[in-house]
Amino acid sequence: MTLVDKDLKYIWHPCSQMKDYEEFKPIIIKRGQGIYLYDINGKSYADAVSSWWCNLLGHSNKRINKALAEQVNKIEHVIFSNFSNVPAIELCEKLDKLLPAGLEKFFFTDNGSAAVEACLKMSFHYHMLSGNKTKTKFMALTNAYHGETIGALSVTDLDIYSKMYKPLMVDVIRVQGPDCYRCKYHKKRESCQAECFEHVEKAIAEHGTEVASFIVEPLVQAAAGMKIYPPCYLKKLRTICTNNNIHLIADEIAVGYGRTGKMFACDHAGISPDMMCLSKGLSGGYMPLALAVTTKEIYNMFYGDYSEGRAFLHSHTYSGNAMGCAVAVEVLKILEEDNIIEQCQEKAKLFNSMIVDALQNHKYVGEIRSIGLINAIELVKDKQTKIPFNYQQRIGYQIYRKAVEKGLLLRPLGDVLYFNPPLITTTDDMKFMIDVCVQSINEVLK
Repeated sequence: MTLVDKDLKYIWHPCSQMKDYEEFKPIIIKRGQGIYLYDINGKSYADAVSSWWCNLLGHSNKRINKALAEQVNKIEHVIFSNFSNVPAIELCEKLDKLLPAGLEKFFFTDNGSAAVEACLKMSFHYHMLSGNKTKTKFMALTNAYHGETIGALSVTDLDIYSKMYKPLMVDVIRVQGPDCYRCKYHKKRESCQAECFEHVEKAIAEHGTEVASFIVEPLVQAAAGMKIYPPCYLKKLRTICTNNNIHLIADEIAVGYGRTGKMFACDHAGISPDMMCLSKGLSGGYMPLALAVTTKEIYNMFYGDYSEGRAFLHSHTYSGNAMGCAVAVEVLKILEEDNIIEQCQEKAKLFNSMIVDALQNHKYVGEIRSIGLINAIELVKDKQTKIPFNYQQRIGYQIYRKAVEKGLLLRPLGDVLYFNPPLITTTDDMKFMIDVCVQSINEVLK
């Protein structure tokens, strides 16, 4: 049996209809370097999606490799209850200087969904301890994505992931979110005042006394198709949550660590949430690692003698994993010492202008939207009416297959093609990715 045969015999791949793999076989990657992946036959693929948005500084980064190798020869993992390790402490110390003001208590988990779950539980538990017994519900936007464990899936609002499991899920108050491409207020995201925020105002006026926390993806609803909305929306959300004793949870898992051109997406709005979820870029795409970061005020609500029953008895086996933390520390050192995020601000302008020049007049390109190095290309059947293609045509999937054949990993979100490459991407890399994308679009949409 070949490796492909063995893969298909044993492995159930994530977020996939495995029947597709009968025709479009799994690609077995042997090694990586920079933004490129190399399969067992030596073919290269530009990783335009950072391997699900987590690879921050390129594959097989020499500095990160060295940090990992050094750590594994010291301690790989130790129970994190009553024990700790040097890299975990150093990571928190470094992040404390970078995070929005007030976020200073770090709870370790091992993946993004788990960080979301921890924040939801903390928020609910906080209100119970503080005597706010009516605050038992969560509020979230339409088109949100926050993970796929049951609590995280409950605050998610993409039917492709959640519809089947609704009988299992927590009841969530759902609020109509921003949709700048199909804005019902006929505004532009660059100049609007987030008029669509009235939906939040109405929902909180009706349910505010019931709501423990409002969870949001700051500025970019990623899995919904890289839907980008303006910072003023976040500012209004911070204010209304404060005024109604509602915790604001910023899910920065996909958008933190320079993806939007700043260290954290919340920085664009100048706000500090009550809790922040971090993962993906946190470890540069090397190790499963996540954080639920919160304020001292929330932390103190759980602080007391054990007999009081206030402790947050939530745990994960690999909390504070020393190897993951060592890698995460090195990622922060590289970002700082090499001025990666500052350089990306200039790269972002160039990348977007190159994409606009190549595709803005294309018959089927409805909108090109960008923030940082994230660039999304929404394909539509009709540009004037913004009517999408029939989802059963799988236009995005067809283009993805063409691009892979040409050496580009361009995994779409429905019919939204997007680039979210490692922050080390060069001008030549950008040109290659755009050229292959355009060729692939034209071959499918002749």
